[in-house]
Amino acid sequence: MPGRLLSLVRPAPASSANHDTLKANDIPQPLFPPVYSVERPTNTKAKSQESLVMEAFKRHSIGGRHHSDKKSPKVEPQGCATMNMEVESPPLVFYNSPQTSTGALFSGQLKIDVHEPFVTLEKFEMRLLAIVSTKKPVSPHCADCTTQTTEIHKWEFLKAPVSLRHGDHSFPFSHLLPGHLPATTHGALASLDYYLDAVATTSNNGNITYKRNLDIKRAIFPGNEKHSIRIFPPTNLTASVKLPPVIHPIGDFPIEMRLSGITQTKNDSQTRWRLRKLNWRIEETQKFVSPACPKHANKVGGEGKGVLHEDIRVIASEEVKHGWKTDFTEGNIDAEFRAACNMALKPLCDMESPNGMSVKHNLIIEMVVAEEWAPLKKLSQATPTGAARVLRTQFHLCLTERSGMGISWDEEQPPMYEDVPASPPTYVDDFDVAHLDDDDSGHLHL
Repeated sequence: MPGRLLSLVRPAPASSANHDTLKANDIPQPLFPPVYSVERPTNTKAKSQESLVMEAFKRHSIGGRHHSDKKSPKVEPQGCATMNMEVESPPLVFYNSPQTSTGALFSGQLKIDVHEPFVTLEKFEMRLLAIVSTKKPVSPHCADCTTQTTEIHKWEFLKAPVSLRHGDHSFPFSHLLPGHLPATTHGALASLDYYLDAVATTSNNGNITYKRNLDIKRAIFPGNEKHSIRIFPPTNLTASVKLPPVIHPIGDFPIEMRLSGITQTKNDSQTRWRLRKLNWRIEETQKFVSPACPKHANKVGGEGKGVLHEDIRVIASEEVKHGWKTDFTEGNIDAEFRAACNMALKPLCDMESPNGMSVKHNLIIEMVVAEEWAPLKKLSQATPTGAARVLRTQFHLCLTERSGMGISWDEEQPPMYEDVPASPPTYVDDFDVAHLDDDDSGHLHL
């Protein structure tokens, strides 16, 4: 056959010398019949083409696998419409205490971007929710014991089904948040957050949702300075402290203290107290009552009850080593120093909620005084008596956000009709033109 090579493969022949002595069973049988194998000649051109195709296939598969391993953003199919919000009001800040605050105005526009030719909305509403989450619930694995949701306000934008065409559509809204609401707080025991939850239901039972977090703060305007007096029996020592009305998480504040009654004079000697050490610290006390859901109310003794948790931490401390003046003649010790909160510890502002959540701050001052005895003739030669006392006192501090240049919303509104004063009197119609005489007096004669 032209172009092919035929090779005949046969088994090796048995030896003829011992052919007669071999038995029937000893006659070697062929292992396999003759096989005709056809070997194709090596065609370098066909081999090179096949290898090129295989290499290209491998490169394509490897490249595709490598591309799929990349963390590329996933392109999700776009829905019939998307929702967004544009806030038009300033940041939500409640000014003054919850008893006197008028609240804050919140306004904006909900925008629906329709991607299809038209979309029919059957229902469109938005709710303002207050969500309280506790970190120490009555039942650790119960969602109702962990989170409590309260609806503050609800907007209903549609009274009947509405068909929206392709494009943007705006739905304005506004609400006056009451001033008694507690500010947003993220504490060690519980967290209080406010959310806007908007849901639009389409005709095909689809939902267009939008959720936004609201950060509500409270700023208390500073008033008069606070003066406090503490007496330390059985001694005659009295501490008078002057504190600012409010403090802020950022920045320091001054503290002035006078310790009086440090000397006691007798006939021929004088007993006095000398200040040896002075330190201060600011403690933050968080309290929260973990409520129980109806299923686990039996753990706390019935419905409407909970477990009180308390957490106390130090958010600032320092030792004052100098800066006080001692006057044994007048019997006073005057000390002035500055204190500040540690921002790295993320201090919380004062708040109190009806659900049992509260945050308060106290300034604790500790002084170590040692007693000395000196004769009246030589007061400079004082001798320590060995007696010493630790004087400890605390004062309440109001930690709040800075108000800055902000004012309450009710002070920004224009005056009402009843606020306008009485109008000036009407002018006389027959008013004569004034003329000036030629005399030197310069008086104007009507």
